[in-house]
Amino acid sequence: MDAQKKCEIMMKSAGPIEQALLPRLVNVTEAAAIAAAHQIGRGDKNYADQVAVESMRRMLNCLDMKGTIKIGEGERDKAPMLYIGEEVGTGKGDLEVDIAVDPLEGTNLTADGVPGSISVMAMAEPGGLFHGPDVYMDKIVVGSDVVKYEKKNPDQKIDLDAPVSENLQIIAKALNRAVEELVVVILDRPRHQELIREIRGTGARVNLVSDGDLMPGVATAIRGSGVHVVMGSGGSGEAVLTAAAMKILGGKILARLVLPAVANKKSRDEIEREKKEKIPRLKKMGIMENNLDDVLDTERLVPGKDVIFAATGVTPGQLLKEANLFGEGDARVNTITMGSSGVVKFTDAIYIHDKEATPLRMK
Repeated sequence: MDAQKKCEIMMKSAGPIEQALLPRLVNVTEAAAIAAAHQIGRGDKNYADQVAVESMRRMLNCLDMKGTIKIGEGERDKAPMLYIGEEVGTGKGDLEVDIAVDPLEGTNLTADGVPGSISVMAMAEPGGLFHGPDVYMDKIVVGSDVVKYEKKNPDQKIDLDAPVSENLQIIAKALNRAVEELVVVILDRPRHQELIREIRGTGARVNLVSDGDLMPGVATAIRGSGVHVVMGSGGSGEAVLTAAAMKILGGKILARLVLPAVANKKSRDEIEREKKEKIPRLKKMGIMENNLDDVLDTERLVPGKDVIFAATGVTPGQLLKEANLFGEGDARVNTITMGSSGVVKFTDAIYIHDKEATPLRMK
């Protein structure tokens, strides 16, 4: 194959969702990010989330598609819009898509003006995204170098049930590093105290984040990001969105559903109360109580073949710059988009409302 033709072949291999909707996805996440950016540092996380949700929904409803929210703002009785099961889009055309959204991942980060918040979403063909319930997922996320190493060494694979030291040794070998050189991102939560102790016990370094471990998960598949693995339990929606990016980038996620009361080591009575509340909803999604221990890999979380992903920075992060606001409604935003064909784009976009009042500058 001629080297100069490889990109052409990739472009032609894009599925109908990627061809039609990936170029428009930036508008959706960027609009939500800009709306949220106006609330940076104002201390009201609920309002920051509200404006991001409203903006994202308005932009989704401009797209010619028949979309169904599979991962969203919660159940219909708890979320006024972008709830699980809501239909979005104009309804025009033949494209049907399942959608995972988080209009503002890191609401606290935005409210407090702290790095790490984003607007993010993914799409796939119907049945292409895990229909996730509003519970946690215990997970481990690694990049493509680890996947490549596992294929060459089938007896050495990361495992959710393996000791932390064993997983980190495999990752270190795959990255040609010492365990002491690994950086593990984990949410700073009391439930992770023992996991943090075990990681540090191996000599690896821990990067604690107060919120938002989705983009660090994506970063494991991007060399030079400084993130080698993400561990710990967090939202199931974030795990599915991470899986969408991992599938495109060749990385890997292993995850297991876990009730928040179980993850946070609550009392037996609290766990039973949560089971009575959550299990009926899980069953409606086809998840039985005895399936909670199933390990879900990248393919089970995102079985779709035509997958697209987009994320826009709100506050500064490892991969994305913050949204900058200037002039009268003008903004500059940084976005990453990717599709199943293998294309990954970093976009630096400037929205200028009044060209005379706000001339374009190089810096």
